[in-house]
Amino acid sequence: MVSLKISQWMLAGLVAALCVTVTAGAQTGAGAAAQSAPAAQSAPAAQKAGAPLQLQSLGQQTKADPFPPVNEKFFTASTPTVDTVNGFLKALWGYDPNRIWRVEAIQTTAAPNVSKVVVFVSDKTPNAKVQPTAFFVMPDGKHAVAGDAVVPFGVTPFADLRKTLQARADGATRGATSKDLLLVEFADLQCPHCKEAQSTMEQLVKDFPNARVVYQSFPLVDLHPLAFKAAAYGYCVQKQKNDAYFVYSAAVFDTQGALTPETGDQTLKDAVTKAGLDPAAIDACAATQATKDQVNASIKLAQDVNVEQTPMLAVNGHLLPLTGIPYETLKTIVSYQASLDGVSTGATGPAVGSSSNPPTLGK
Repeated sequence: MVSLKISQWMLAGLVAALCVTVTAGAQTGAGAAAQSAPAAQSAPAAQKAGAPLQLQSLGQQTKADPFPPVNEKFFTASTPTVDTVNGFLKALWGYDPNRIWRVEAIQTTAAPNVSKVVVFVSDKTPNAKVQPTAFFVMPDGKHAVAGDAVVPFGVTPFADLRKTLQARADGATRGATSKDLLLVEFADLQCPHCKEAQSTMEQLVKDFPNARVVYQSFPLVDLHPLAFKAAAYGYCVQKQKNDAYFVYSAAVFDTQGALTPETGDQTLKDAVTKAGLDPAAIDACAATQATKDQVNASIKLAQDVNVEQTPMLAVNGHLLPLTGIPYETLKTIVSYQASLDGVSTGATGPAVGSSSNPPTLGK
């Protein structure tokens, strides 16, 4: 079920308030864009607008700098640095070599040690529009607030979540044994969108031989009454035979409409039978407190890493909603994240995101 908080995917890796739709249209010149620049601060600038803030080459397709010049008076906060903000945005947006941006302000706020960051975003297309966006960096330097959501922040914003998933993700697995490239799918067996996403997950397994792909149960019990029991059955199937889990889950997804109070139990047992296991034994296992605790721990993991919808994919800690992302874009992001983390995908063909400076603007 898609969360109401994220109605559509616009820019990978950033929640709605930071999403920027860059469309072709009348060029926004420096003068017009400057009208959107932050209000002047009376405090002396804490960061200097030197070479790191200047526009780099945009290539032959772009004839002019689309952004207003950087003004020192809009840099009144000592943290985060421009380099840190650019590193953060590179982690989010660097997979797209056409996207460009400039950090226009890092300002103090009325809240102690909370900084406001303003970024102007566009693309290399001639006459592309410029869009401003803003977010707030928290005192710990590891989190930012964008709209109504808290997101990880920093040059390597997904590193902590990656470690958490490497340690705690315990669902059925496909692909490599190594956790260097870890793709964790948070899904609900009674969720229609999760059913639709399975072809995407199967293709990812094929396209990235070095990836360890995990199905992590996140039953949305308030919406799907049989999702918890389906997840409990799944863990019991997995305990007997890991590979049997994917036969079981495919059978459940195929008969998802029969997960009703009247036919749900038999539907789950039939799925176990298709997986080649004893439904009575699985039913007994699923009823134990140990199995229920395991499902609850999986739900807790999803909550701890701020998964708010299913299906959600964590790519080495980078959370991406599977619904609505074109597959080639998703594939590019996986390759790019692997390149940032210095791990091999095992994929054939040219590497994605291996350029030394994927976005050509921002530093």
